Amino acid sequence: MKFISIFFIIILFFANLKANDKIYFLPDESKKALHQIQKQILSAKNSIEITIYNFTHKKIANSLKDIAKRGVKIKIIFDYESSEKRKDKSMLYYLAKYKNISVYQIKGKLSKNQKYFGKMHQKMAVIDDKTLILGSANWTHSGFGKNYEVIVITHNKKFIKKYKKFFKKILKKANKFL
Repeated sequence: MKFISIFFIIILFFANLKANDKIYFLPDESKKALHQIQKQILSAKNSIEITIYNFTHKKIANSLKDIAKRGVKIKIIFDYESSEKRKDKSMLYYLAKYKNISVYQIKGKLSKNQKYFGKMHQKMAVIDDKTLILGSANWTHSGFGKNYEVIVITHNKKFIKKYKKFFKKILKKANKFL
C-alpha cells in the first residue's frame, strides 16, 4: 500500500512539470545537471534557500560564494549529524565564513526510544522564489558521479510556495552555525 501511495505521488509530481522544467538522471546526465544547477545559482539576484543533508561539492560551493560576494543572501540548513561526521569535507565550514551566507544545523525528530535523531534528509534549493531544485542527490561528488540519482529543476509556483513555507518552519527549529 505504501508503494502505491509513493507511486501516485511521483506521477502527480511529474504531471505538474512544465515545458521549461528539467529533469536529469544521474550519473548519465551528471555534467548537464551540475552545469544547470551552477547556472541557476549564478543567475540569482536576491536570495537562495537551501536544505541539504550532505554537501561536499566544491564547484557548487564556489558558485554560492561568488554570488554571496555580489550581495545575494543565502541561507543553508544542513543536517547536524552529516555535517559533524564529515567536518573535513563538509561545505558547511567553508561557506559559513562568507558575508551574506547564513548557515544552520538541524537534527531530525528524536526517536521514540530516544536513542537517535532523524535526519534532515532533503536536497532542495529555491532561487529568487522562482526556481526550485530538488532531487535525491546530495551535493557531493558521489551524488553527481557515482550514484543513481535524479535532479529536477522546476518553476512550479505551487511547489515553490510550499517549500518556502516548510523552509521557514524548519529554520525556526535550526541552530545558527558559528
